[in-house]
Amino acid sequence: MSIEELKIEIAKKVFETDDENLLSELDMLLNCNEKVELDQLPKHVQEGIKRGLKKAEEGKLTPHDEVMKRYAKYL
Repeated sequence: MSIEELKIEIAKKVFETDDENLLSELDMLLNCNEKVELDQLPKHVQEGIKRGLKKAEEGKLTPHDEVMKRYAKYL
C-alpha cells in the first residue's frame, strides 16, 4: 500500500466514526509536536496518567520484560 492509499484509508475511517474519544486522541496524536497540558486531555487519559504517576512515586512499577511476558498472548 502506498502512502497515498494509506492516507485515503485512514481518512475514510475518520469520516465513518462518531467515537469522540478516538477522534480526540487522534487529534492529539496528530498535534503531538505541540506541548499539551494535562487539563487539555480527556478525563479518562488524565486519570490514567495520574494513577501511573502515583504508582511510580510509590515504587510500584513492573519491569518491561515482565509486562511483555504477561501480555504476549494478546499481541
